[in-house]
Amino acid sequence: MRFFHRAVHGLLRFALFLTPITALGVLGFVLVSFVAAQLADAPQPPQVALIKPTVEQPLDLRPETLELRLLELYLRIQGPALEATAGDDDTPRPFKIVPGETAFSISERLQEQGLIKDANLFRLYMRVNGLDKRLAAGDFEIAPNMTMAQIAERLQRPRMQEIVVTFPEGMRAEEIADLLTMQGVMDGEAFLSMVRGGAASARALGDYPFIPDSATTLEGYLFPDTYRLPARATPADLIQRMLDNFRRRVTPEIEQAAAERGRSLDQVINMASIVEREARRADERPLIASVYWNRLSGACSKETGGSYLQADPTVQYAAGRPGEWWWKPPSVEAYAQVQSPFNTYLRPGLPPAPIANPGLSAIMAAASPAETRYCFFVATSDGSHVFAVTLAEHEANMARYQR
Repeated sequence: MRFFHRAVHGLLRFALFLTPITALGVLGFVLVSFVAAQLADAPQPPQVALIKPTVEQPLDLRPETLELRLLELYLRIQGPALEATAGDDDTPRPFKIVPGETAFSISERLQEQGLIKDANLFRLYMRVNGLDKRLAAGDFEIAPNMTMAQIAERLQRPRMQEIVVTFPEGMRAEEIADLLTMQGVMDGEAFLSMVRGGAASARALGDYPFIPDSATTLEGYLFPDTYRLPARATPADLIQRMLDNFRRRVTPEIEQAAAERGRSLDQVINMASIVEREARRADERPLIASVYWNRLSGACSKETGGSYLQADPTVQYAAGRPGEWWWKPPSVEAYAQVQSPFNTYLRPGLPPAPIANPGLSAIMAAASPAETRYCFFVATSDGSHVFAVTLAEHEANMARYQR
């Protein structure tokens, strides 16, 4: 009898031990079922493109899994807050993440700079989506009108490192190529090869109707300016930017001004390249352009003996070599020894192509030159010029200013 009582007592103790465990199991099952139902009914939150849809998994009662499910439910309830922006301004602002910086620090700084409204919610969003471990150090641009999801995605891709390079007005393509090689921007020879592809190279890069179909070079259209390039820029990257810049800066009004004088844009660019090399002072460029156009039109043929431009820069270009891309002749008489279609002392008319890449001032001067009867000019010691109508006046100026 005593043995029977002991057995019953043991069974009761075991039952009492098993009951809370069973209750906890049932409670966990009910809780998970409730969360699953809520997740199915709740609106979907904005998702970052990097996050792949989750695949259905067997019921998991681990505490960390339950916590994640509850956090996901909370984020879905907070969907409107996630989609809200910190402001309406779409101006990108620089934002830098330093190596080793934590998600906590990043989210706090975003809120301080007015790029998000709730650092805790943003941090939670990053954690649930696993983005807090993918934050990349680097420079970013973030606007106040971006949602938290958009900002989270942006912080996965730092802006590429850039190189800034400046090309002064009047450089020839070979000089640009040398500069690119010297500064380590890209292979200058590859750049030069694409420039010498002319119209074919331009057509491969985009729609540039201002490049003549017959063009065998892009010389003249590589607009001089300061350019920001990717760290590993290609010749196509740079040339496309230069041609786009040319298209923006050389307006239809400039083309119209040239057309009113019976000149095409390619004639203007050709002339502008000579004016750019000849004139140091911007205020003299329309005057120098008028001299060359007067010579070309035949208005000076009585004084010059024909429609020869007799432009020094064209001969200097023709005889240029590596290390001295602009030849320095010992005398004007030496020009006769340079046999080239670019030698405008020996051949009438414009050279076959531009000799350099002119800036906007020279282009405008060539399109809208001053109205003069000048046929000559001579440089003075300070870099300015003195102009003359007749050969006799010109010779007197030469005797005075070029002793």
